[in-house]
Amino acid sequence: MAIDIDRFVGIVRQDVRPWHVPVVGHYAETPFTVLISCLLSLRTQDKTTDAASARLFRLAKTPQVMSRLPLATVRKAIYPVCFYKTKAKNIKKICGILLEHSKRQVPSTIEELVKLPGVGRKTANLVVTLGYGKPGICVDTHVHRITNRWGYVRTKSPDETERVLRAKLPKRYWTRINEWLVSYGQHICQPISPLCSRCRLKPACPRLGVRHSR
Repeated sequence: MAIDIDRFVGIVRQDVRPWHVPVVGHYAETPFTVLISCLLSLRTQDKTTDAASARLFRLAKTPQVMSRLPLATVRKAIYPVCFYKTKAKNIKKICGILLEHSKRQVPSTIEELVKLPGVGRKTANLVVTLGYGKPGICVDTHVHRITNRWGYVRTKSPDETERVLRAKLPKRYWTRINEWLVSYGQHICQPISPLCSRCRLKPACPRLGVRHSR
């Protein structure tokens, strides 16, 4: 049976209100700060990303200034985010590309953003939505997992999930679905042994793929 997506999203929106906004949302000052903070967040816990972003942005908030920072300084500022050495190199490369080819502006389309070093569709969608206020659907592991558990999509990868959601998710939910489901996935619909006993969606949720719950 198909779920009522309006009801499901409505309940999630209400229940995540007491919880914090995902850390990338703290650095939505410019498209550049969104881009860099999102790069730092990949495979890194929010607390670590938050601290690293704050340290780096105290040193530089524009590609012009950041490009002048020594690589070692960038590494030190963002440590211990996951793959900090690779991320530092990519940040330096991105700054160079922006200064040389993009008139010092972060691209505003997903197609151009994914050409930048280390930038995938998740990051690109966040820049488009948070940085430019344009429609986009950021699909990370939480969005991918939860929408599959609901049976709203039947997909094998986040990129495939994004394509399906673009075709069927009401556009009014696109920009903030990631924010809501990341919080819900961290607190209730966790990857292993989700807290189904505390979930108000339980009576209507098919819980596909859930073998153990609390």
